[in-house]
Amino acid sequence: MPLLDPKTWQSRPLSGPEYAVTEPATGDTLATVTLASAEDVGTAAEAARTAQAEWARVPHFVRAGVLRKAGDLFAAHTDELREWIVRESGSIPGKAEFELHVAAQECYEAAALASRPAGQVLPSEAPRLSYTRRVPVGVVGVISPFNAPLILSIRSVAPALALGNAVVLKPDPRTAVCGGLSLAAVFAEAGLPENLLHVLPGGPDVGQALVADPKVPVISFTGSTAAGRAVGEAGGRHLKRVHLELGGNSALVVLEDADLDAVISTAAWGSFFHQGQICMTTGRHLVHQSLYEEYVERLAAKADSLAVGDPHREQVHLGPIIDDAQLTKVHGLVEASTSRGAKLAAGGTHERLFYRPTVLAGVDDQTPAYTEEVFGPVAPVRSFATADEAAALASAGEYGLSLGIVTRDSARGLDLAERIPTGIVHINDQTVNDEAVAPFGGIAASGTGARFGGEANLEAFTDVRWTTVRGDVAPYPF
Repeated sequence: MPLLDPKTWQSRPLSGPEYAVTEPATGDTLATVTLASAEDVGTAAEAARTAQAEWARVPHFVRAGVLRKAGDLFAAHTDELREWIVRESGSIPGKAEFELHVAAQECYEAAALASRPAGQVLPSEAPRLSYTRRVPVGVVGVISPFNAPLILSIRSVAPALALGNAVVLKPDPRTAVCGGLSLAAVFAEAGLPENLLHVLPGGPDVGQALVADPKVPVISFTGSTAAGRAVGEAGGRHLKRVHLELGGNSALVVLEDADLDAVISTAAWGSFFHQGQICMTTGRHLVHQSLYEEYVERLAAKADSLAVGDPHREQVHLGPIIDDAQLTKVHGLVEASTSRGAKLAAGGTHERLFYRPTVLAGVDDQTPAYTEEVFGPVAPVRSFATADEAAALASAGEYGLSLGIVTRDSARGLDLAERIPTGIVHINDQTVNDEAVAPFGGIAASGTGARFGGEANLEAFTDVRWTTVRGDVAPYPF
């Protein structure tokens, strides 16, 4: 029996307009959903707060059981959910399967959070028991994007629920089903009590209302740096805890001892996976000058060999860009870069939303596709002469999300990594990696640090409460 039924998947009425969820590869309408309005946020937050009070008192093993069941359901409905991710977000099947794998793991890891030690017994100067205890924050607002819609929703929803919170989730309307309604269906089937998870697909007005609502003390936002700055500023005005996972322009540093036979596939994956629409995408290839010419030639040949097309109906390496606006941005950055002197070694063309994987050589600090986050399948390549220069180039710019270093000497790679500010480092791998057990996040314009994954979720979705207990009433001098 299908998990998702368009006739019943929005069990709570919303007051916004109807929205056609389309397939980027074809333009066909996959489903029609009702969007939320700003007014719906207050209603959902109030219902969530009421339900959360009881959920927080539920024994930890009951909450853990719901999360484990949810993980099982993501695995059991892989075929159905994979098709939604492929068609709605333009993912190739392998990427969709990876999302489902991570979603299940996020649920299993979250289930384990429910029974983690909840606090500490503290020494005290007074004759009393003194201890701390982690308590749920209450209602967590989650705002998630289109590019990895299931992962980027579930990684906050699952731990927040496991730790005794309720959640109001605002997915991007372009991926309202796989980034939102699919989670509601899974958790309902897993036995989550009503009103603990509200899915409100909508535009910026819904996100603004969620950040402003006084019943939602914590916001988990994943999206662009520009939007994240606005969310952070608004959250600050309301004295809210805001977790921001934002954009990036991550560097892959290829040292002179690297094996190019092994590197090129890794490098291509870093830049072209999911059409480059990943925050960790390799946006800057920094290659030692002794390897530079061959590297550009090989990476361009690899790009030319990749198939681009409809991932639902063809076997391809890259699917479509999400929509016309994003395509225009990507192509505009490529054209602006070539007009400033960059050499187009591969790609730079498109048919409808299908953009060819692109390699740009001869880039410098004036090349827009090198200095900005493209969020498309574009690989700018630049040479360096020394490790000091590589460290300086990799450290330049406002972002600090992920870093890859390729070398036969792992110790040398680790030493170089220590000189480059970043939230994530991978030695002998590209920049796009994710595991449910690992803390994830960037620094500077890439976000507010590692706030998702593993024990970092305890910090994200609980408050620490200090409690003391005496056997009699404390005496005071007046």
